[in-house]
Amino acid sequence: MTQQPFSRPGAIDLSALKKRPAPPAPAGGAPTGASGGRSTSAYSVAVDEANFQTVLEASMNAPVVLVFHSASQVPESVDMAQDVIQVANEYDGRFLAATVDVDANPQIAQAMQIQQVPLMLVILDGRPATQPIPGAAPIDDIRALFNQLAQQLTAQGIAGRHQPNAFGAPVAAVEGEEGAESDVDPRYAPAQDALAEGNIDLAVAEYQKLVDGNPADHEAVAGLAMAKVLQRTQGVDLDAARAAAAASPDDIDAQTLVADLDMLGGHVEDAFARLIELIRRTAGKDRDKVREHLLALFGAVGNEDPRVLKGRAALASALF
Repeated sequence: MTQQPFSRPGAIDLSALKKRPAPPAPAGGAPTGASGGRSTSAYSVAVDEANFQTVLEASMNAPVVLVFHSASQVPESVDMAQDVIQVANEYDGRFLAATVDVDANPQIAQAMQIQQVPLMLVILDGRPATQPIPGAAPIDDIRALFNQLAQQLTAQGIAGRHQPNAFGAPVAAVEGEEGAESDVDPRYAPAQDALAEGNIDLAVAEYQKLVDGNPADHEAVAGLAMAKVLQRTQGVDLDAARAAAAASPDDIDAQTLVADLDMLGGHVEDAFARLIELIRRTAGKDRDKVREHLLALFGAVGNEDPRVLKGRAALASALF
């Protein structure tokens, strides 16, 4: 379950939604999670026609993960929606899990052109930010997906967060709002601002200052590594790069470039595997160059990430 970097395709067409009286509130204060109200969190909302527009507006500052489920069509899709709620809550507002019961809200599914359930769709700035993610997935895969999305958010300087337990009021914190706390550590603000403006070189320089000042700042180290990935891939033609790597499997520059592209696309394990296999086929300075590149990618993902732990074990096997 991997995704391409966040993009900004066209806005969602809401014309299929017709104004109707809002559905009654859940009786007895029932939770507003997925079907049956079995699970809620500080960062989830059950979507209906009355609040759909507000949910989309919440994505103007932080991503909303829409989850379409149907107890009548695919009963296990309800369990998956619960898992998405659980994982979203682990990110303390970086994502809002918005569950859509298509049995109760068929017009929302029609407006979003949903052809199957379960299906996830990441919304940012009121628009789909990734391709639809169809099919059921175990919670470990959902966690891996959210981790990839979080990496892409960091790489692109997207730092907004949703307010906890605030749906019905403005869900996403608005920068500059009086009394609102900033979720961005001021130390990282110059680098993240540079990323948001597309000034990758400046972002690299700002992160480098932080790392030089404190090499133990793991967030700065990860930010620098991802900014360098963006720097190395600026203006690269994806198809041409992959064709070059396929034609020259032992070309270090070609292989490391495609590994960088894999990272940006969320294909983290593919990036690691590509470089580990290259390490097996190289020696001396060439091997050292590939190893250093791989270690930088490990740093970008985070040393506690299970994929990095697995990658380090594979690297040790390749070296020894």
